[in-house]
Amino acid sequence: MNRVLCFRSSINLNSRSAGRIKAAEQELAAFFNAVIQLFGREQAELSAKDWPDELARIDDLPSSARDWRSVTVKASARLATRVNASSLSTEFTNA
Repeated sequence: MNRVLCFRSSINLNSRSAGRIKAAEQELAAFFNAVIQLFGREQAELSAKDWPDELARIDDLPSSARDWRSVTVKASARLATRVNASSLSTEFTNA
């Protein structure tokens, strides 16, 4: 099951929570699509697992677009670490 859907089903959805969940879905979808375009599907799928992990590290659902973006920034940092490690590995293999 999709990790966002698992997260979504685990909370009581009132109108405020429903709006936050919709914002989370939009933010994750935008992040996923951007990673596909820049780094391919494999990295996007790995990043789609990182994003809910970063969300789980905070105490409450973010309430603003800026707060949601901070989750994406943290997931992006994990992506950058992974891509850089992969790049270095390839560089030394080809040398």
